[in-house]
Amino acid sequence: VLLLGLLSAPAAHSRDFTGNDIVYLHPSTTPYPRGFKCFTCEKAADNYECNRWAPDVYCPRGTRYCFSQHMMKVTGESVSVTKRCVPLEDCLSTGCTYIKHEEYKVCTSCCEGSICNLPLPRNSSDAVFTTLSPL
Repeated sequence: VLLLGLLSAPAAHSRDFTGNDIVYLHPSTTPYPRGFKCFTCEKAADNYECNRWAPDVYCPRGTRYCFSQHMMKVTGESVSVTKRCVPLEDCLSTGCTYIKHEEYKVCTSCCEGSICNLPLPRNSSDAVFTTLSPL
C-alpha cells in the first residue's frame, strides 16, 4: 500500500542551483597566473544537476572564459545543460537559436571570471558574452 502511495505522489520540481549552494571547503592556490574555474558538465538534465556535480578543478591553460549552453523546450523546461572552460573562439556566437523541427530553443553565453557561469542563459538578454576587460 505504501508503494502505491509513493507511485501516485506528484513528481517533485527541480530547483535551480544558486550562489548559496556553493560550499568553499578550503582556499586553493592557482596552478598558474590568472587561473580560474568554471562550472563544467556535459548534457546535464538541468542547472542544478550540472552545478551540483561539477568538478572543482582549475581550467586548463589556453582557456579564458566560462561557456554555458542551455537547450530547453518552448515551455522553458530544461532539456540539457552543457558548461565548460573555453578559449575566445568558442564565445563568438552567443545568443539564442530555435530548432524548429524539434521545438527547442538553444541559448549560449560566455563570461570571464571564476565560476561566473552559475546562472543559465534562458533568453536573448541572458545569452551574451560578458568580459571583465576589453577584448
